[in-house]
Amino acid sequence: MESKQNNKLGIKIKALRQKAKLSQDELARKSDVAYTTLTKIETGVIKSPSVFVVEKIAKALGTSIEDLI
Repeated sequence: MESKQNNKLGIKIKALRQKAKLSQDELARKSDVAYTTLTKIETGVIKSPSVFVVEKIAKALGTSIEDLI
């Protein structure tokens, strides 16, 4: 349970990505974020990505940073 609470960002990104019908690879390319970085954020390995990375992902998903965090 604790890991889910610590990974709210990753869970939100994954949910929005799936809603947009994008694979991890497609979102990584669209956001210009490394595929491995994206997968680590989604799985909670990276818990605090830089604001620049989150901004790129948010823009690619058509949402704001505020909606992700």
